[in-house]
Amino acid sequence: MKRHLAQLLAAGALAALALTGCGSGSLSGPASTAEGSSPGSSTAAGGDLKKITVGVLSIAPSVALQYGVDEGIFADHGLNVELQTGQGGAAMLPAVSTGTMNFSVGNPLSVMLAVNKGLDMKIVSGFSNSKTEGEDINGVVAAQASGITSFGNLEGKTVAVNTLKTQGDLTIMESAAQAGADPAKIKFVEMPFPDMQAQLDRGSVDAIWLPQPFLAKALSDTKNVLVGSPNQKALPGLPTMVSFTSGNFAQQNAGTVKAFREAMEETLAKAEQNPDAVRALLPKFMNMDPAVAQKLKMESFDGKVPTAVLADLGSLMVKYNYVDKNPDVNAMTVK
Repeated sequence: MKRHLAQLLAAGALAALALTGCGSGSLSGPASTAEGSSPGSSTAAGGDLKKITVGVLSIAPSVALQYGVDEGIFADHGLNVELQTGQGGAAMLPAVSTGTMNFSVGNPLSVMLAVNKGLDMKIVSGFSNSKTEGEDINGVVAAQASGITSFGNLEGKTVAVNTLKTQGDLTIMESAAQAGADPAKIKFVEMPFPDMQAQLDRGSVDAIWLPQPFLAKALSDTKNVLVGSPNQKALPGLPTMVSFTSGNFAQQNAGTVKAFREAMEETLAKAEQNPDAVRALLPKFMNMDPAVAQKLKMESFDGKVPTAVLADLGSLMVKYNYVDKNPDVNAMTVK
């Protein structure tokens, strides 16, 4: 356990090198590690905002955070947010743990795995959730010629996910099991989302797991078919991302964490009410075609921590041997 924890912390330096600033107009410099001027104080309200760094994935729902920055919601709570992009939630965990960044937004499963391995991580707020019904925001795609039309057909096949041992493979295995297939006989391989469709076209993999906007792009090719939506099949309304920080930062910066949580809840409530305004930021945020952005299916945004669904996710993690005991969601959530 100690060796694995040391490997995670060592990876923090590499993760920091992989992170790049993506906007906000904040000052450059190292992330704050202890509370200085208190967000929400008269000093902060006068313009001396508390600088924080927040890691985000370069995927469409992350734009909700940029929306909050642009709307001045974080500034209203005394915060000057610098966004940094990373390749995966698991890669950003060490950066948060070592203080390279103050907060991050990523999938909750990675946070729960990190806590199980000994990293002191705290969930601060909810962020985005899968749709409980109807068209969902991620899915598994296969070539029409493959004959793969259901999760039950994935037994014995190779499926690409962006990161192993996270929500993609977990929900696909559970969906396959519900369809009567043996999930242990599905081979998962790891590759970046932008590379998946090309590998499917070449026949290197049998199916690919994609979020938006990659899902819409893949399905616009009539040679491809949607196998199904594994989040919705396995755990309807599954949280796709939460915000988190380190236990150490939460303890030393309680005022900043409270201000960040309140700003996130306000941001995400407003984003949920104004999806067109959020989509309008995507062309600049992700260099996305405006026509694609306008029609993009977005997650449900909600800043409240979905404790009950996260507990169900923890039970699924135990079922597929991701962890050996049910994660204590309440204990890993900032009060």
